[in-house]
Amino acid sequence: MGYSSDSIRFVDRTIANLDYHHGQLRPVIGVQSRQVMRASRFEDNEESSWTYNHAPMLAYWQGLFYLQYLSCPVHEHVPPGKTLLVTSADGYRWSQPTTLFPTYKLESDHHYADGEVLLEGTDALMHQRMGFYVADNGCLLALAFYGFCPTPKISPNNGKGIGRVVRQINADGSFGEIYFIRLNEHAGWTASNVNYPLYTESPDAAFVAACEQLLDDKIATQQWWEEDRSSDGFYTIEGGTAFSSYPLADGKRVGLWKHSKYAFTEDEGLTWTPMKQADSLIMAGGKVWGERMEDERYALVYNPSPIGNHRWPLALVSSEDGLQFREMLVVNGEVPPRRYFGYHKNYGMSYTRGIEATDATSPNGNMWVTYSSNKEDIWISEVPVPIRSAITGVVHDNFNHIETDKAITDWNIYSPILAPIHVVAFPSNDNKSLEISDADPYDYAKAERVFEKSSKGQMMLRLAASQTEYGQLYIELCDAGGLSPIRIRFNFTGQIELLQAGTWQPIQPYETNEWVELKVEFDAIKHRFSLFVNDVIVKKGIFSMSVATLERLVLRTGESRRTPHVETPLITEDVLQPDKVEHRAVYHVNEVKLQAIERGNNDES
Repeated sequence: MGYSSDSIRFVDRTIANLDYHHGQLRPVIGVQSRQVMRASRFEDNEESSWTYNHAPMLAYWQGLFYLQYLSCPVHEHVPPGKTLLVTSADGYRWSQPTTLFPTYKLESDHHYADGEVLLEGTDALMHQRMGFYVADNGCLLALAFYGFCPTPKISPNNGKGIGRVVRQINADGSFGEIYFIRLNEHAGWTASNVNYPLYTESPDAAFVAACEQLLDDKIATQQWWEEDRSSDGFYTIEGGTAFSSYPLADGKRVGLWKHSKYAFTEDEGLTWTPMKQADSLIMAGGKVWGERMEDERYALVYNPSPIGNHRWPLALVSSEDGLQFREMLVVNGEVPPRRYFGYHKNYGMSYTRGIEATDATSPNGNMWVTYSSNKEDIWISEVPVPIRSAITGVVHDNFNHIETDKAITDWNIYSPILAPIHVVAFPSNDNKSLEISDADPYDYAKAERVFEKSSKGQMMLRLAASQTEYGQLYIELCDAGGLSPIRIRFNFTGQIELLQAGTWQPIQPYETNEWVELKVEFDAIKHRFSLFVNDVIVKKGIFSMSVATLERLVLRTGESRRTPHVETPLITEDVLQPDKVEHRAVYHVNEVKLQAIERGNNDES
């Protein structure tokens, strides 16, 4: 094809340390990660009571986010399966799930050419690598694939499945009828032996035209190959799984697949260069998402792990030209305990996808990615554009300018449904606070503020706890890799405590709804710090570990965790009381100031 730049490379030396869920990577500054759906076996909403949930897909259309995901009762690859849909106007507050594509049973026996027989009443299983498509005529199409898994070890994307279904999502939120848009005819599936008609039977001319446009789109339909595996010439490149792509500035397009595979096309998918391996991009069975961002730079989001069972962190690398990528940063580095037993429920954040279909480039110019956590909960992260990893100058934050339930500027937020983080009008409408709360026994809320890399510096934090007899808030100052030599906590004993020589030492009591001002003056060269409470020095302390500089304030409602880890077996039982909800502990942060007295060396990591 004459394309001279024929390789994708990660040219940085950064490697993620998988002994830490965050990989000891710097965060992309300002990422807001929020849980969309938390699995619960005893959820009142029947649509949410299945505990295998995975492979989310994302669209943004007419001012709403649309997010679909797969769901099975317990295990991956064990039917029945269905596809659920949630929506949101802002990406933060999401609707309850509703069924987009229901379970599917065979209405008669099916005989394959190789002699295999599927019996009447057999359950199909959902599997899809594509979720949405917006046609030029404005139609929003939702798609899914019905496959089969005779045993959990056989994947539904083996080419023997029934075919791909499609339905329209209307502007009022209603759905059109379900049709097949492409059948696996080579596996014996025809219009005469499936449960839904072909799209050509629809009386809606606009819907039919949208389907025809999609069928002609070789980039969009390339995502179908692995579930179809037909040799009828419909696909222009074969092999590879979980295809995604992004355009280069010169009009060429990069195709990406799992396991570091890539290829190029100059003609929108009619022809491709041979598929190659990008050895410098370390990835396994988790998907990779590539995107040309609003600032015309490029990003790849993936798990930089060679092991498919351990899919952490969710990392981002960026590029000026879409070919040479640098500076590996973390988007989300939190892996909570997996609460529910299930086959093939890999640990961590995986199968990330950005906005794949839209009638606008982006709702606000930022990058949005969705993914599953432990293949049971669904998350979304808003990634600010341009990508930043460092701060210069004094940080002095209050929250008065931030609207309630909107992005918290320059803060990195990890907000589970049972441990949400919001800006609230407390103590008043004119004097707002960051509210950090937690009722989740298996996860925590985490707010992180990057500041200028400092060998000497100061931290001031004004906060109040709404209770003293339960809950805990950890306050840590960390280096670039997340090492925290200074650790303070508001404990459930009603004490402010400080970690020294491996022991939590009581400093002084705190009272309910009493504002406390903490100040830390630190010197990383001497490994010493001073702790002040309400302008009174209460302790001269020693670092818990040696670091050269500090550059992050972390507020977290639970102990730091390193489990699951690389030795954790993939198959484990349910945790004790997986649906338990605890008393809600609440903390309000009203003001934060972080200042470098002596800046760190820019050559230090």
